[in-house]
Amino acid sequence: MRRQLPSTQALQCFEAAARHQSFTRAAQELALTQGAVSRQVAALEDLVGVALFRRTRHGMTLTVAGADYARQVGQRLDALERDTLDLRSRRGHGDRLALASVPTFAERWLMPRLPGLAKLHPQLQVHIEARTRPFLFADAQVDAALFAGTPEQLRQWAGTQAVLLLPEEVIPVCKPSLLKGGRPFTPKALAALPLLQQSTRPEAWRQWFDAQGVDAEHAMAGPRYELFSLQMAAARCGLGVALVPTLLAQQELQAGTLAIACDRPLRGQRSYYLVQPAEGERPALAAFRDWLQAETGRP
Repeated sequence: MRRQLPSTQALQCFEAAARHQSFTRAAQELALTQGAVSRQVAALEDLVGVALFRRTRHGMTLTVAGADYARQVGQRLDALERDTLDLRSRRGHGDRLALASVPTFAERWLMPRLPGLAKLHPQLQVHIEARTRPFLFADAQVDAALFAGTPEQLRQWAGTQAVLLLPEEVIPVCKPSLLKGGRPFTPKALAALPLLQQSTRPEAWRQWFDAQGVDAEHAMAGPRYELFSLQMAAARCGLGVALVPTLLAQQELQAGTLAIACDRPLRGQRSYYLVQPAEGERPALAAFRDWLQAETGRP
């Protein structure tokens, strides 16, 4: 049966027009005439049987259906472009692996080890995009994810299986000049300082203070950052104390740009996992998983 698909040119014209809310600017971007873009969009509307734009006195705007379709088309055109560029770069040789990863873990732990993977599997290309929260693999165009989470979060991530890589330990760190005489703070004294928060872990400081037996009234107050790298940058600037995974702060601790604010590390429920779809594993992913387990000492 013949597929009911619009032409790629029609989709490109529609996506550009939707992004600019203008046929004229879409035409300029695509090096076409305004009339050509208008005809392509009209042909697309005829094919789908739905109005994608609404003309107004001040120009044009997307309909509700058009806005929904524009998001979907944009994602698929982006994925098609990535796949094409990837195939061109490999010239049909070797294999590729698309990973999603929590950013600071990828930067601090994974990147320094990738040269070893390249020596072991020289034909394997690893692409990495930043993700901090669970997602649907069917919509993400990635093979696997490096994720920091709890066992409960892993159980709620439908249609996946996970391999434990590393347990996580967190420790408070700050700018060295905040320490009086170079001596770490007590947990009680730490509760009076500005606390830098991690937006994906709103209760992290409260859990740390609870483990120290300290009633910290403002444990969940303070500026929030999505990435540990941003949280540590704020701590280096003297904005407060950050609670970060010990393995991610080694670079700053060794360089002396951060210091341990209170020598009370806490082993939490979170760990680092390799998460992948429950079915359909590619050989490249199997090789990557075996390498990861060897690097972390996990069977």
